[in-house]
Amino acid sequence: MQHDHREQLKRSWQANADAWTAAVRERRIESRRLVTDAAILQAVLACAPKRVLDIGCGEGWLCRGLAAHGIESVGVDASAPLIEVARAAGAAQYRVCGYAELESQADLLGQFELLVCNFALLEEPLAPILDALHGLLAPGGSLLIQTLHPWSARGAAGYQDGWRVETFAGFGDNFREPMPWFFRTLESWLVLLSETGWRLQWLQEPLHPESEQPVSLLMLLDSARR
Repeated sequence: MQHDHREQLKRSWQANADAWTAAVRERRIESRRLVTDAAILQAVLACAPKRVLDIGCGEGWLCRGLAAHGIESVGVDASAPLIEVARAAGAAQYRVCGYAELESQADLLGQFELLVCNFALLEEPLAPILDALHGLLAPGGSLLIQTLHPWSARGAAGYQDGWRVETFAGFGDNFREPMPWFFRTLESWLVLLSETGWRLQWLQEPLHPESEQPVSLLMLLDSARR
């Protein structure tokens, strides 16, 4: 079952590349437009990194945003169609690279003051990925994660870990494949990060300006192994 979810997740990002690019670039996703895009960009700028690795960069919007502030970035994503449209827009280096390949690509990628996972940690077995990220950190570097806020995203399945499905309803037409993703409670996130050698520096809960409900969970972490 786990293998099936991972394969379906991969297929979704291949099949939906054009639709996702349009949704992001036309700012159709309310939570991104009102809250989360600005939240991640401000958090990166507050860290003042010289070089950033955007893991799961999609069509490259964050790399372009960082370039506008003079920050060098490299974007990696397992979806070749998304990397293709990111490269066409320029502003950064981009590489087709799945999370499982990050460790083997470390010599090519180099080291970074900041690693960013912006709504990119969607699989169930994240420990191998989080372990591998330590090798990409420059001395004194940090890991910045933004994910759906567990309480707001719990849905009808309740507040317990498990697979959920994103249908992209309301994001525009042409989404051809639903996307499975693995939901974690706040406790599960913190336990996972601690077990993989990451130490929490700070946590933020960006709020929707109208409902005043938390939209996302932002966590800045450093390596406890250095």
